[in-house]
Amino acid sequence: MTTQTEHVFETEVTQLLHLVTHSLYSNPDIFVRELVSNASDACDKLRFLATSDDSLYEGDSELAIKIEIDKTAKTLTISDNGIGMNEADAIENLGTIAKSGTKAFLDKLSESDKKDGNLIGQFGVGFYSGFIVADKISVESRKAGEPSTKGVRWVSDGTGKFTTETITKDTHGTSITLHLKDEYQESEDGEYGYLNRHKIKALVSKYSDHISLPIQMRKEVWQEDADQDEDAPVPSGQMIETDEWETINKASALWTRTPSEIGDDEYNEFYKNISYDFADPLTWTHNRVEGRVQYTQLLYIPKKAPVDLYAREHQRGLKLYVKRVFIMDDAEQLLPVYLRFVKGVIDTADLPLNVSREILQESRDVKSIREGNARRVLTMLASLANSEDADKQAKFAEFYAEFGDVIKEGLGEDQANQERIAKLLRYHTSTTDGLSTGFADYKARMKDGQKAIYYLTGENLASVKNSPQLELFNKKGIEVILMTSRVDEWAMNFLTSFDGTPLQNIAKGAVDLGDLTDEAEKEEAQKAEENLKPVVERLKTTLGDKAKDVRVSTRLVDSPACLVVGDGELTPQMVQMLKAMGQPVPDVKPILEINPTHPLIGKLENSGDFDDLASVIFDQALLADGGQLDDPAGYLKRVNALLLK
Repeated sequence: MTTQTEHVFETEVTQLLHLVTHSLYSNPDIFVRELVSNASDACDKLRFLATSDDSLYEGDSELAIKIEIDKTAKTLTISDNGIGMNEADAIENLGTIAKSGTKAFLDKLSESDKKDGNLIGQFGVGFYSGFIVADKISVESRKAGEPSTKGVRWVSDGTGKFTTETITKDTHGTSITLHLKDEYQESEDGEYGYLNRHKIKALVSKYSDHISLPIQMRKEVWQEDADQDEDAPVPSGQMIETDEWETINKASALWTRTPSEIGDDEYNEFYKNISYDFADPLTWTHNRVEGRVQYTQLLYIPKKAPVDLYAREHQRGLKLYVKRVFIMDDAEQLLPVYLRFVKGVIDTADLPLNVSREILQESRDVKSIREGNARRVLTMLASLANSEDADKQAKFAEFYAEFGDVIKEGLGEDQANQERIAKLLRYHTSTTDGLSTGFADYKARMKDGQKAIYYLTGENLASVKNSPQLELFNKKGIEVILMTSRVDEWAMNFLTSFDGTPLQNIAKGAVDLGDLTDEAEKEEAQKAEENLKPVVERLKTTLGDKAKDVRVSTRLVDSPACLVVGDGELTPQMVQMLKAMGQPVPDVKPILEINPTHPLIGKLENSGDFDDLASVIFDQALLADGGQLDDPAGYLKRVNALLLK
């Protein structure tokens, strides 16, 4: 006789259970997808382990998932003959959430106004979706390869505790029995009715038709077709269950089928199953790749970025199969990091079945697959970006709003595809609105004689639009690309030209507009530089080590001064970003450029408050550039003193 042991859920599981049972009522069907998917994973794991030890099958290598309805007991049972669990596994897998990112999941679910299941499953918590429809769940399992006396029964009502006990279980695998809540057993309108065979078959067809394992239910026959005596409990003319099992899904891996035979609905449902996303994907690509390495790729672009896209522990990668044998869930080596949002499946015959994560990292074949996947995704995005179809253009705009910053990381990460990536980037400019201008668009609008693509980085759109560095360009009608993402500053270190045209940050180095500057302007600049030599030298002395240099500007029109940095040096925005990341930052001194035509600069030479006015001009230029003052109180004191005079 065995003894039950009572356990307490860890705190985060208790919080999760509360949220699941109170926030996901709008999508109760989700539990079928989650539990069937878990059963499929368990069978995949057994199949993988059995490639090196087929004794784990215990003579039962026909893997399948079975669903049983018991209308008398009001239960629904989902069983598999996969890898199974022992008691320690059950406590760890069903009583705690070891997976990182749980806190983010809980916070996001708590904040959701939609109260839907869009996030369930993203963090490995799909099992708990059963408590949406059940007031008690009992699990019976035995780990493949362990004695029949080492089975485990796990039972919980989802209120904070669960019990475990050792049982005898002749077969390996897991059976999950849901004791359905009254409102989910039967309903007059047929909306739920999880004791209804047709309802369950419809859900399997919708969510799990692609699973390569057979999903089975007991076959039903008309009572009048069966042998019946006078004492038969079921009258003639009604359906009864038999001991035979029938497969209710297509039981073929979707990615192995010919694309022309697969409808959009099937592609959409498969995506939802592997991504735990309730929304349809934005787009996808399905191909058989031939060459030195042969593989099938089915790659999806989601509509929305996951909440943990920028978290270090973000789970990424593709499902990897070798000859349709499941190898791993998140093969991150199959995609470059900047494409970590892509979901999908890779199935190949060219990787060894004993492949491990370490071997994957060293494999030339895996490198070839990763490069092929990157090219395919970028080609798919380019087809949207360059299409004249309004719907495709809208899809690309939707993609870019969610993943544009992530794509930019590829400029530094993927040199081989740098040009492909650069063609996808979109920016605001000084003459246009919206994230609509690419480098190719800019080049097509360049003025005659313009030798560079000009751009400016900043913290936000308002700050760059009002930057003093733009004044000369605005006066001459020269378009400037405005980059307002924090990743832009880093990414542009790797992109120095586009289609043969150099890119120039107008906040770095001296401005040389080349043929766009006429001789009269050049002569005027030389004269101003000569006339202001005494002021420049005195400014250098006054500012000391605050400024690397002081010089007369050719870029300013309305502002008295601005700060720039030398070519190859870090801008203030880059310095702040590195500091925020805890990175060591070199001591970079800016160059102060003064406007020879501004009244404040004209008053400097004969001012009795030269030092204070010089400091105020420098600090104002620093603020306009998005920098931070070392001594705000001192700045205010000097400004107030000058105002009083």
